Amino acid sequence: MTFRSSTAAPQRAATTQRIDVARELLLTPFGLDESHLARALAEIRAHQVDDADLYFQYTRSEGWSLEEGIVKTGSFSIDQGVGVRAVSGEKTAFAYSDDISLASLLDAARTVRAISSVAQTGRVRVPAKKIATSRSLYQGVDPIASLDSTAKVALLERLEQRARAKDPRVAQVMAGLASEYDVVLVARADGTLAADVRPLVRLSITVIAEQNGRREVGSAGGGGRFGLAYFDDAQLSKYVDEAVNAALTNLESRPAPAGEMTVVLGAGWPGILLHEAVGHGLEGDFNRKGSSAFSGRIGQRVAAKGVTVLDDGTIADRRGSLNVDDEGNPSQRNVLIEDGILKGYIQDSLNARLMGVAPTGNGRRESYAHIPMPRMTNTYMLGGDKDPQEIIASIKKGLYASNFGGGQVDITSGKFVFSASEAYWVEDGKIQYPVKGATIVGSGPESLKKVTMIGNDMRLDSGVGTCGKEGQSVPVGVGQPTLRIEGLTVGGTA
Repeated sequence: MTFRSSTAAPQRAATTQRIDVARELLLTPFGLDESHLARALAEIRAHQVDDADLYFQYTRSEGWSLEEGIVKTGSFSIDQGVGVRAVSGEKTAFAYSDDISLASLLDAARTVRAISSVAQTGRVRVPAKKIATSRSLYQGVDPIASLDSTAKVALLERLEQRARAKDPRVAQVMAGLASEYDVVLVARADGTLAADVRPLVRLSITVIAEQNGRREVGSAGGGGRFGLAYFDDAQLSKYVDEAVNAALTNLESRPAPAGEMTVVLGAGWPGILLHEAVGHGLEGDFNRKGSSAFSGRIGQRVAAKGVTVLDDGTIADRRGSLNVDDEGNPSQRNVLIEDGILKGYIQDSLNARLMGVAPTGNGRRESYAHIPMPRMTNTYMLGGDKDPQEIIASIKKGLYASNFGGGQVDITSGKFVFSASEAYWVEDGKIQYPVKGATIVGSGPESLKKVTMIGNDMRLDSGVGTCGKEGQSVPVGVGQPTLRIEGLTVGGTA
């Protein structure tokens, strides 16, 4: 007797449904079918190439912003097109067009195959069609259609009204709502066909509070891969509380001390430091080229005991999650660092092939007009066994950074610079006062070795992250527990 997973049949049905949606949007209206895709790929494979794919995309986007109770901007756009890629060794040839037609496909195929001047001998074999295995992490809803325009503006108005009612010191409120419906279809040279239907929403609020002539800012928001019904009254109140409280806290802030000190990072969004300082250094392309501080170090200790870092594209409804990546590979839960030992890198198909490993479901691209590269999905550190209050109470003198603004990292050296948007000075285990202008400077690989306490409060961010790399932006998630790190340099204003 053969036993099968009870989830297998629904998952196959969802995969087939996504392919049908993609076919109806991206092939049928332009007189194309899968035989035409096979013909274009055969044109590329008439030359000796290592890999080739076609990436079709349809994206519908909408955005609203509200300021001073007035709709400042409203935008709507539709974009569609196809990217055609051929890979030979380390080299990639790429062409794209917003004209989806057989003529454009064949023209692009003949252009990119020139990356290899060696023609195939004999008849080019047409590989058997195979449907890519994929996950079902989110519903293929169209969030733009989940509320009408009047309701979307009313949502932003409620957000603003609640923020103003929260405290008389709230002087200005800005709110924004973004929705996207993204459909992709991938056809690969090996016969693989994959598709995804990706909703994405984000709601944001920025509050300016004023007191005695001083003005400070607080922000909050969230989102994910679902419809706009997620933003109910309870969620709006949560965002308002976070934004207003952050602005009011910053009104009481003092100049931040400077120097080398113990730093405690809060749970959740401060994981953006982990993303920048460590995550980028674990991407396959940097390590294949030897330009990362983590190159050639698999199996070695790169962090303190207890530090386990994952990149996981399989978390339901998360902003960084994918049913399949942009090369048609299923997303995965990848353990990058386990108990301080480097276990692996995140890979797209090209770098995985050149490094002799399997792809990890991290081939991502901004759009059909961009080539894929290894990118993070949801990157986070697992929790430990310490109570967060115990960690703060352990500080003799130091900084507790509960929220972050922007930052940047040098991949080769691992050095990073981050600004804390909400931070506190701590002495003798007690929070003394909020500070402003704290900048945290350090080395990603070195800071991981200086982790001395790990909280039991691991939390993912609220769904706001966007990662930039080589001019391409993709949605991501981050997360971590409360962490105590020794000897970080804080650049302050005191």
